[in-house]
Parts: sequence; C-alpha cells; structure tokens
Amino acid sequence: MKILQVSAVVVVLDQITKALTRSYLDLYDSVPVITNFFHLTYVTNDGMAFGLNFPGGSYVFLFISIILTIVIFMYLWKEQNNHMLMRLSLALILAGAVGNLIDRILFGQVVDFFDFMIGDYHWYIFNVADSAVTIGMILFLYFSFIIQPKLQTKTVS
Repeated sequence: MKILQVSAVVVVLDQITKALTRSYLDLYDSVPVITNFFHLTYVTNDGMAFGLNFPGGSYVFLFISIILTIVIFMYLWKEQNNHMLMRLSLALILAGAVGNLIDRILFGQVVDFFDFMIGDYHWYIFNVADSAVTIGMILFLYFSFIIQPKLQTKTVS
C-alpha cells in the first residue's frame, strides 16, 4: 500500500526530531523560537497523551500501544480501497502510534518538545507523532461525519 509511505515518512521525521532534541538539548531546556509563543522544550512523558499517568502504568501503556498499533494497521489494511482521505487519516494515526511506540520500547518514555504558549498559559508539550495522531483524528472525523454521508447519499440516489 502506497499510503504506508506517508506513515514511514512521518515516523522517520518523528524519530529524527526526537534524536535531535535528545542530542542538542538537556532535559527541561527550553529554546525560544518565537519568544513567549513557541519554544523547543525537551521533556519526557512516560504516561499517555497530555501527561496522563498512574503508578506502574508504563507497562500498561506499552501493551495498549502495541495492541492499538496492530488494530490501526489492520483497519488501514481493511480500508485500502476506501476513500483517500480515510486512508490518509489512518496512515497518520498509525505513524503517530508507531513513532511513540518506538520511544516507549527503546527508552521507556516519549520525547516531547513542541511547546506553545500564550502569556502564562502553556499547552501540553508534544511531538511530531502526537501531531500526526491529532491531524489524523481530525481528518478521520471530517471524513466520517462530512464526506462519508455525502458519498452514501450519492450511492443511494
């Protein structure tokens, strides 16, 4: 499936940016790109999205990540002849899952570094893989609730 090339590119980009972060920043260092709006801040996360965590959870998250990655891949395989937007959304979600799974397996935690803020308000620090999952989910929802109903209406007509 050619769409897996999209996943591969995103995973490689994710891993390169994380390696650069580990190489050039010390943990908790923050480098302003646009002062008081966008910084590169090196943090790690051994929990789930948005820093959610519980004691002993890293093994649970690793197991869940592996299962979800397999499920997403199987769903993408099942949808290989479906609409391109559906396949793209799943490829991005898969790439994000794989990117963070690699970190969990190799390091026991995920590297995050994109740090957006407005004044004193900081959004959660995230990475390329997190971005891919978020964009993939937005596209998936858009396809499911906007595009697919229109396609079904055309099929019924």
